[in-house]
Amino acid sequence: MSFFDEDDEPRRTTRPRRARPAGGGVATTTDSQTLLIRRAVAGIGLVLVLLLLVFFVNSCRNSQRENALKDYNRQISTIATESSRQVSAPFFQLLTEGAGTAPQELQTQISGYRVQAEQQYQQAQRLDVPGDMEGAQQSALIALEWRRDGLDRIAQEIRPALGDESEQADDAISQIAAQMEVFLASDVAWETRVIPFITNALDEREIGGQEISRSPFLPDLDWLEPETIATVLDQQLTSGGGGGEPTGPGLHGSGLDSTNYGDVTLQPGVSNRLTYEPGTGFTVNFTNQGENDEFDVKVTLRILREGEDPVTTSDTIPQVAMGQSATAELPLEEQPPLDTAVTVRVNVARVPGEEKVDNNRSEYNVLFTRG
Repeated sequence: MSFFDEDDEPRRTTRPRRARPAGGGVATTTDSQTLLIRRAVAGIGLVLVLLLLVFFVNSCRNSQRENALKDYNRQISTIATESSRQVSAPFFQLLTEGAGTAPQELQTQISGYRVQAEQQYQQAQRLDVPGDMEGAQQSALIALEWRRDGLDRIAQEIRPALGDESEQADDAISQIAAQMEVFLASDVAWETRVIPFITNALDEREIGGQEISRSPFLPDLDWLEPETIATVLDQQLTSGGGGGEPTGPGLHGSGLDSTNYGDVTLQPGVSNRLTYEPGTGFTVNFTNQGENDEFDVKVTLRILREGEDPVTTSDTIPQVAMGQSATAELPLEEQPPLDTAVTVRVNVARVPGEEKVDNNRSEYNVLFTRG
């Protein structure tokens, strides 16, 4: 039994185990290379991320700078436009049409424009100014400050300019003309400093498609002349008559008698319908009501319509003897507004020594129709 028992017992085969190299061998080397590669890839990725981050930050900064420049240009351009349209245009319209307005009321209205100019100056002061626009900002503030101060001085001088004292009126008119030079200087500053500074700043950043607003304030160089100021105020410089002094002792002054268009005599306080005919002008009759002869008496007629430049015509009478009447011939070389209500304002200029001027002026409501 033992034989079979021994013979039937299954044989077990034992396979020899491979010995592992001491210290990890090849497996350890493979793991180190993989780790190094992973670290290199991670490092390169980190560098790329940092580069992209730097690029993004710089791009954001450049975008912010460009937007800041655009914003400043847009904001200062808005102020520039408002200075021209909301202050200059109505102010000069007021001067042109306001000769018949009471001096106190005229002063109040001019002071109102001075307040608007001050608000524009303060608005410009509060702007967020990029470094590249500092030159433009300084020049803009100077220009706006000149405009504000010029209006302030004119408001102070308008009442004596409309007064009856010859020397004081002449001096006030000259002072107003001097402020017109200040307005001209503000225009020059805007054109030669503000606009070039803004243009250069935008060009250096290669920013295109931006509108840079001009800001003209003085409408015409004629306003620099005292004679222009005197004319629009229906005044006459004493240097234009009598050498600045009354021609003699006693009363001086003129009285407006009538105003005619062709054969039609205009009536104050009613609507006058006139048929416009090219070549037909106005005649103004007045009388020397003083006790002296008068010289170089200027007569001015204006046709006024709100929102438009007036049609102006004038004539100067070389001499009017004491107690005598004279006729000023006022040609109408420009077509007046037709089929719409206008105001015709006539003024016989003050002569040296004249104290009463309310009878020198008259206004008529007129409607011109086509002939």
